[in-house]
Amino acid sequence: MALDHIQQQVQQVAAAARVASRELAAATSSKKNEAVRAMAAALVQRQQQILSANAADVESARRAGLGAALVDRLTLTESRLKEMVASAEAVASLPDPVGTVLREWQRPNGLTIRKVRVPLGVVGIIYESRPNVTSDCATLCLKSGNAVVLRGGAESFQSNRAIAEALQQALQATGLPAAAVSVVPVPDRAGVDAMLQLDHEIDVIIPRGGEALIRKIVETSRIPVIKHAKGVCHVYVDQPADLAMAERIALNAKCQRPATCNAMETLLVHAGAAPAFLPQIAAKLQAAGVEVRGCERTRQMVPGAAEATEDDWSAEYLDLILSVKVVGSLEEALAHIARYGSNHSDAIVTTDQAHAARFLAEVDSACVYVNASTRFTDGFQFGLGAEIGISTDKLHARGPMGLEELTTYKYVVLGSGQIRE
Repeated sequence: MALDHIQQQVQQVAAAARVASRELAAATSSKKNEAVRAMAAALVQRQQQILSANAADVESARRAGLGAALVDRLTLTESRLKEMVASAEAVASLPDPVGTVLREWQRPNGLTIRKVRVPLGVVGIIYESRPNVTSDCATLCLKSGNAVVLRGGAESFQSNRAIAEALQQALQATGLPAAAVSVVPVPDRAGVDAMLQLDHEIDVIIPRGGEALIRKIVETSRIPVIKHAKGVCHVYVDQPADLAMAERIALNAKCQRPATCNAMETLLVHAGAAPAFLPQIAAKLQAAGVEVRGCERTRQMVPGAAEATEDDWSAEYLDLILSVKVVGSLEEALAHIARYGSNHSDAIVTTDQAHAARFLAEVDSACVYVNASTRFTDGFQFGLGAEIGISTDKLHARGPMGLEELTTYKYVVLGSGQIRE
């Protein structure tokens, strides 16, 4: 397809989304809730069409030689579709942030000033593999009064189109513009490039995908980007710690769904806890198919562990591979996380309250845990209904981004004829 034709198509989609965003900004909470519930129902009604489209994408991905982790992220099942429906229904039940008065005060001249939550406007989402992102982002944006322009990876093009068609049908049935949820209509990479130049139509870009994709977007976008570079998540087993608890947390953080950004990639173990803990946890990890790569002290305690290289400590595997390091102190664990972490999600397992407090204060990550798995870094798990993404930035949002993070604010000033002297 000719480049100018692709650019024209993307421009038309974004322009229609801009028009739709003005209607959404004025929509009542009840109207938006009605639409989100209709979107959930549409996913159920069109389940077979969505699963058939996804099966075609999965087959194409396998023929193209995509890795197992990417195929897993791409695959929809009846169970995962039910999770998408539950997520939409949860979003509908949440309070609407739009119109919330964050602060109100009166000036000596009689002016009343209010700081009020408002939608961002048009949100552009660029993502890879996971078709559930299409519905999660669409429902969150709709509920928060934003139009959304979605551009999934070419590998999930048919799945995303089938999901978007269901959501658009629901919008039309409830009297809201179908253009409020738009999908870039071409799988070509040129569609991404065209989208990133539309700073007059799109207010913010939120990328979800691998480090290379996000770096490219940040380098080329004319639109502000909210991102997370990668998820190098740590679990640190302290001394003292409940080692049975530590074992459950480590297994869950690594094995429950290793292809996600909140899965543990490095296990740090205090030297005092290592002799009792490492051989047992390593055996269970290896039994679950995990390849263990360890420091020298780890390899002395774990038969079959490979040698961890310098690159391993900063690697986001998204697979059943784990780096393990024995550290001499909490200070060493904190220093390791500061050097190699990605400011995403990190956890300490400890029974020492002072150690827990220090870990929470000093680890500069979006989500910091005490005695819990990093796998909880998720909008649905946090009670946000779903998430638009997980930000490791500090401006304008951080961590799982829900409804509030999809708003900004404006000042509403009420007067009675005041003029500035």
